[in-house]
Amino acid sequence: MTTTPAVELRRYGVDQLDTIRPTLTEVYAEVYADRLSDPFFSVDRFEKRLEGHVSRPGWEVVMGYDADTPVGYAYASPLLERTRWWAGMLESLPEEMTDETGRRTLALFELMIRTPWRKTGTAHRIHEELLSGRPEERVTLMVEPTHPKVKALYETWGYEHIGDQQPFPDAPVYATMLRTLHAV
Repeated sequence: MTTTPAVELRRYGVDQLDTIRPTLTEVYAEVYADRLSDPFFSVDRFEKRLEGHVSRPGWEVVMGYDADTPVGYAYASPLLERTRWWAGMLESLPEEMTDETGRRTLALFELMIRTPWRKTGTAHRIHEELLSGRPEERVTLMVEPTHPKVKALYETWGYEHIGDQQPFPDAPVYATMLRTLHAV
């Protein structure tokens, strides 16, 4: 793995969404270019999911830039008290694991890096910057099991596979992962 210390990380909140939305969409379209014909992965569906994600209190994004070129980003927000996040689990989890307060669990919705900056440590830097200073006890994410290298990478970052879910009827089945941020 080579590193790219020149990548500058910038944090944005929902109040800056109008400024960064085109970049979020552009990077998404590039990263998912080979899947955009699938309705679930279309740009239109991404934008609808983004709207839902940014409507939650505490949403923020960390974006990496090499000079003025956006290289990738990660965004997240806390799971709401009556979240649907756990509803798509293929096998139910214990209630104490899925009980949400609006402050307990951070959901990492997107982490994507443009091809030239992959395998450079940039994804990890963006990920860790997004998590730094967060008050939540834990963070959860979903990854397609058809990407075992990505899943294994998340495991090296401290995530544990806790089950599989299908969040929408037309979505793939995802491995759901969880990582502790702060001991309770």
